[in-house]
Amino acid sequence: MGDLRVVSSALATETRDAPASDTKVADTGPLMRELLGATLRSARLRQERTLKDVADRAGVSMTYLSEVERGRKEASSEVIGAVTRALGGDLIDLLTEMTALAVPAIAPQAPDGDRAIRAVA
Repeated sequence: MGDLRVVSSALATETRDAPASDTKVADTGPLMRELLGATLRSARLRQERTLKDVADRAGVSMTYLSEVERGRKEASSEVIGAVTRALGGDLIDLLTEMTALAVPAIAPQAPDGDRAIRAVA
């Protein structure tokens, strides 16, 4: 298994644009593409690899991989798989690490100081 562990669970959340209507949507944490990008970048940097190296091995452009890592592009499942394999991991590793990164960002603080996980209906 490759080194896809996420070292830092801190992922800054950005305020989302409100929809075109007057109804505002509450910020529910980072977008999936932001979690994906942060996870991929963290793995690449821990491995001390360059964007060029990983992009070449995955068969994508350096510019595109950079945009994916910054959460600016929605990567296809094929690209996600290729980049994950280029980093020496597999999909389950990636999803596990994305979950570990997301939980602290969305879990409300319980009165006793523990994190509580919210169910989404």
